[in-house]
Amino acid sequence: MYQLKRTQFVKTDIKTCWDFFSRPENLKKITPEYMGFDIKVDLPEKMYEGQMIEYTVRPLFGIPMSWITEIKTVKENEFFVDEQRKGPYTIWHHEHHFKEVEGGVEMTDIVTYVVPLGILGKIVHPIIVKGKLEEIFKHRFAQVEKIFNER
Repeated sequence: MYQLKRTQFVKTDIKTCWDFFSRPENLKKITPEYMGFDIKVDLPEKMYEGQMIEYTVRPLFGIPMSWITEIKTVKENEFFVDEQRKGPYTIWHHEHHFKEVEGGVEMTDIVTYVVPLGILGKIVHPIIVKGKLEEIFKHRFAQVEKIFNER
């Protein structure tokens, strides 16, 4: 099992931050374009526990892949958790935490995941998977900086 943790300061109030990050359609704005991120279902106004969201992504070599996540837990303005139900990982558990701090919001992502394919997955993880996730989260960090912090 692997874990990726990233924390970022966002210069906005907790409600604005929550409203942006708790809306799945905004994920496209902070995801690298080459990922071909496309939501395949109609989305309600507000995220809720048990919500299932289907995406198409192209994480490697432009090959389209279906990814289904379930919103497992929501505590408004504090955190939400999504888990993969169908997709490239054996386990994908993504926690999104929001904490009001002086001058803005401290936002923390914690992704706990397991790569499939047993020993082959363990070999591929440091060569491809870990670097790809680092790249995606580095892009997200830069996009959040542009949207909220470079005003």
